[in-house]
Amino acid sequence: MTVPLSILDLATIGKDQTAAESFAGSVAMAQQAEKTGYRRVWYAEHHNMFSIASSATSVLIAHVAAHTETIRLGSGGVMLPNHSPLTIAEQFGTLETLHPGRIDLGLGRAPGSDQNTMRALRRDPMSAENFPQDVLELQGYLTGPTRVQGVEATPGKGTNVPLYILGSSLFGAKLAAQLGLPYAFASHFSPAALQDAVAIYRREFRPSAQLDAPHVIAAVNVVAADTAAEAQETLRASMRARVSLFFGGGRTFTDDEADMILDSPQGQHVSQMMTYSAVGTPDVVLDYLDGFAKHADADELIVAHQSNTTAGRLRSLELLAEVAGLVRV
Repeated sequence: MTVPLSILDLATIGKDQTAAESFAGSVAMAQQAEKTGYRRVWYAEHHNMFSIASSATSVLIAHVAAHTETIRLGSGGVMLPNHSPLTIAEQFGTLETLHPGRIDLGLGRAPGSDQNTMRALRRDPMSAENFPQDVLELQGYLTGPTRVQGVEATPGKGTNVPLYILGSSLFGAKLAAQLGLPYAFASHFSPAALQDAVAIYRREFRPSAQLDAPHVIAAVNVVAADTAAEAQETLRASMRARVSLFFGGGRTFTDDEADMILDSPQGQHVSQMMTYSAVGTPDVVLDYLDGFAKHADADELIVAHQSNTTAGRLRSLELLAEVAGLVRV
């Protein structure tokens, strides 16, 4: 690979699996990523999704950090409008204090949930409008000086936890450029604006104390397997799981039911979400990722290994690391 590789882990709860088993899988993924040379592992904040266990993102990062030694860990991302900037500064200041030099703080402005869940989170529907100001307030708590007179984050102040702006639209690209922060695009599920957003970010970027040149991270789905047939079968199973997640309303569809939905006009949305997916044997996956990095004008790729089982994700992780020539620790 011509660019570094990182991992986005959704802490997937597979069929007949518990959340505890999912967390054990996340630890195993991070440990293997550390050994095989991936740059970082990020966890995403989602709520009220029966197959995603990373809702308490900072707690999961702490757990994984305690079971690893060197790999960077962070949020991809924390949905800042769900929280006060001070609370997040204290959480990630604590993480950085416990695990110096290993913590990233990726920030998004989406709810990571549906409308009912937003209300359950006590989120103001207009809170996303304050996202730029909240990012600056949070940055002040971590780097100083504070933007709220007389209020400091303890732990947090002086930890300089690096911030990343996450997005899937031109808004995030413009904000990241204006603030001089790295920009991560969610092309693994929202591919449409990728190239336009990256172009705007690079064109409008202003250097900052954190970053002197643009840094783009592009997300992409990966299914690497020993055979092409196995990879395609794993991809189909992953897409069926998404059907249950987005259309099931809490129920699980049979394979036949999920396939019918996938083949319907409504199901085409799932296929479109996975436009950027590297699927196949390791050499095929590597060739796709090389092309995607150029297409996205990315400085780093963060890959979401798609499988409904921990074993499948670990195998995909290992195969990609080997073929990409990542340096084992």
